Amino acid sequence: MCAPGAAGQGGAPPAADARVAGLGLRPAPEFLPIFTPRLHRDAYSAWVSTLPIDRLLRRLEPVPELLHPPGAWQAYASLPADAFGDTGTYDKSRLARTYGSTRVMVARGPVAGSTAASESWALFSPYPAPSLDRLEPGTLLIALTLR
Repeated sequence: MCAPGAAGQGGAPPAADARVAGLGLRPAPEFLPIFTPRLHRDAYSAWVSTLPIDRLLRRLEPVPELLHPPGAWQAYASLPADAFGDTGTYDKSRLARTYGSTRVMVARGPVAGSTAASESWALFSPYPAPSLDRLEPGTLLIALTLR
């Protein structure tokens, strides 16, 4: 059974850090306490892009470490509560009010890591501001590094 791994410098797992370099994403650790579980939070990293999810997915296509099992990396519309799940500390009703009738586009997929680690990435677009009071254009990427 895989267990979450230790974080690299700045709270970002080093594998995710290296993979997003050059993709136009900026670190967004402010999302970690909102959307990730308290236990093993150091195994997560968060990034944001100004690109909408479809354009970011196209930019990710040539990344050789992205694995492509059926259904991976395909954006689909979802309700916010289903997209972000139950593990974070966010106010679920506030998030629902922020999205209103807007659906969040979600894409998920595995990323091959070193022999000791692998990753699971989830992309959300549009994404909420950390205050959950407005939607931001672009895409939020949350990566989980498993060791």
